[in-house]
Amino acid sequence: MISEKFEKPYDPKNVEDKIYKLWEKSGYFNPDNLPIVKGQRSKVKGQFTICLPPPNVTGSLHMGHALNATIQDILIRKKRIEGYKTLWIPGTDHAGIATQNVVEKQLKKEGISRHQLGKEKFLEKVWEWKEKYGDIILDQLKKIGASCDWSRAAFTMDENYSIAVREAFNHYHKKGWIYQGERIVNWCPRCGTSLSDLELEYEEEKGKLWHICYPVKGQMSKVKSQEYIVVATTRPETMLGDSAVAVNPKDERYKDFVGKNVILPIQNREIPIISDITIDKDFGTGAVKVTPAHDFTDAEIGERHNLPIIKIIDERGKMTEKAGEAFVGLKILECREKVLEQLKELGLLEKEEDYTHSVAKCYRCGGTVEPLPSLQWFLKMGELAKLAIKAVKSGKVKFYPQRWEKVYLDWLSKVKDWCISRQIWWGHQLPVFFCAKKQGKFKIKNLKLKIDEEKFIISLKKPNKCPFCGKCQMAQSEDVLDTWFSSALWPFATLGWPSACGEVKSEKLKVKSCEPKAGTDLAEFYPTQVLSTARDIINLWVGRMIFSGEEFMKEAPFSDVIIHATILTKDGKRMSKSLGTGIDPMTLIEKYGADATRFGLIWQSMGGQDVHWAEEHVMAGKKFANKLWNITRFVLQNGNPKHEAQNPKEFSNLTNEDKKILGKLEQTKNSVNKDINGYNFGQALHTLYDFIWHDFADVYLEESKKQLTTDDQRQTTQKILYHSLLEILKMLHPFMPFVTEEIYQNLPKKDAKFLMVDKVD
Repeated sequence: MISEKFEKPYDPKNVEDKIYKLWEKSGYFNPDNLPIVKGQRSKVKGQFTICLPPPNVTGSLHMGHALNATIQDILIRKKRIEGYKTLWIPGTDHAGIATQNVVEKQLKKEGISRHQLGKEKFLEKVWEWKEKYGDIILDQLKKIGASCDWSRAAFTMDENYSIAVREAFNHYHKKGWIYQGERIVNWCPRCGTSLSDLELEYEEEKGKLWHICYPVKGQMSKVKSQEYIVVATTRPETMLGDSAVAVNPKDERYKDFVGKNVILPIQNREIPIISDITIDKDFGTGAVKVTPAHDFTDAEIGERHNLPIIKIIDERGKMTEKAGEAFVGLKILECREKVLEQLKELGLLEKEEDYTHSVAKCYRCGGTVEPLPSLQWFLKMGELAKLAIKAVKSGKVKFYPQRWEKVYLDWLSKVKDWCISRQIWWGHQLPVFFCAKKQGKFKIKNLKLKIDEEKFIISLKKPNKCPFCGKCQMAQSEDVLDTWFSSALWPFATLGWPSACGEVKSEKLKVKSCEPKAGTDLAEFYPTQVLSTARDIINLWVGRMIFSGEEFMKEAPFSDVIIHATILTKDGKRMSKSLGTGIDPMTLIEKYGADATRFGLIWQSMGGQDVHWAEEHVMAGKKFANKLWNITRFVLQNGNPKHEAQNPKEFSNLTNEDKKILGKLEQTKNSVNKDINGYNFGQALHTLYDFIWHDFADVYLEESKKQLTTDDQRQTTQKILYHSLLEILKMLHPFMPFVTEEIYQNLPKKDAKFLMVDKVD
């Protein structure tokens, strides 16, 4: 007899929370608890593991998260229902700069700064904030149906994870790949920290291109009456730190200038005119100022020509004493105005013109980033880049779509050493200890990166005795590691590395073996199979995970990388909460249900680079869930009286319509399987939708009404109806898990307690 439940329209609000609690109670998200693992089924087909890209603890679910979580859940649920031992590892990232900014803003509302609190008290506040708000996004992932093993949830500041981070630092240092040196870095004055090249965002800004006259020194017979060389710049304030003027050696206009000197305006210093092949003859006047301390290209020119480095901007974004008495302490833009005023007074500002250029911004606070010299820690990338390139070129790691492989390889082919130190308080403090009495003498200040003798030690905890002076309490480096340094270890640190490879010593770190101990998660579930992520972190995260896996585990951390589409507004703009163009997936779930939201996300993901979001597809998903509900009601009213799944090969007395639907069902299963395995999720859902709504509901159900009235066809028709319903539920479950599980739970008879573990034959 049909359940009374099916007499009412489908309402996701009455179903989804209830079903998720049943799933959690079953324990089947944990691979160790799966029926197939506990011997209730046939042999396990194999392991299948995915690591959830860890969202920031500051985050809440956005449309990109929702799409990515749905993609991963489709893969995990499909493998789980097929009889694989599946593990989906969730977790969150401590997000150093982002989290520190959030807590600082909260303190600002209370009229307090972190500096007033002090480091220890501030970090207590951060941990309080993390405990209160840090796992909100994981709860939201549950709302969308993510079937992660929450018992294995990780956090990048957990003690075990912190051990992994320190071990990685130690490993690289022992190989000579981590060093300390002073060089030009990206510096955010607002956040007070260095940033890597990949942590910058570029904005087009309307500015000016100023043409400034630099007086040429001495008699220049070949130059005739020319008294000046004119340079073009978008940053006149940095001329206070100029070391040269540069031209292209092939530029005929300036061949007689090279080797001469000019008088640097305002500063009245002599600086040389040099030639360098990197100078663009077509930019401005073809002559450019060279400021090695405050421009990356200029730093390279300066190194080639042995130019002095004059730091005129400090870490607060203010002018230093070397900028001159008239400018010291001024903010950058204030200094710019004063420099321009003086140039006008001196008659050395030839002209200014409108100019649009790209300006580097901090990816977290949005402030303008300043290139400046800073003593930092770096990771050599030469050998690591080779590992990452080889993993992809050899085919061990493949990108889907393949076009993203080029982005990955292009970055690695010209990658620079990675600045891994950050000058913030929240994060993994470097396991570096200096002699407290002589620390200042051990700093390495050499812009050409000649490494001095090391005067520090690497240790898991503070050493009891200083090996340098034998007396002091050693001082630990105040720097913390770049957040991406720790998240690069995610695929194996979450599985127990390095402790799964041997004991970690209590004092000095030892480099661990890459061989995991039998019986550990690391031995069973590494490498993972699939990574699904966004295109904007291919270099920030994907590449770094690949070379980390190759270096520490001697094996790539995954074989397939899915780069999912970016969800844009309907008119093709990036979604932004601050601009009011963002869409909250939780609002969609509340309005239409999680299944409908998942449907809308996947329906629009047809392999393109971007998705122009249209809410009507979510509405269509809700209608589709109700259609399936109504199909079920019809099948249960008219289906197999024994309510048993049967082998269609044993069905007899088939009509042409029976043969058509069974053939179409098999064809649909093959097509959906192929598309999911090829990561064509939208195509798979379209195929399923067309079969269920049109082939099965519109055509066969109508035909079955006639066949059910005929004695010699009734029984076979009933069997086909029930068999088709079960197969539909299994195929659709990865896409719309809640409604399919709810239907399965209310079938009169079923093979398993839960659809999510009902093995597909």
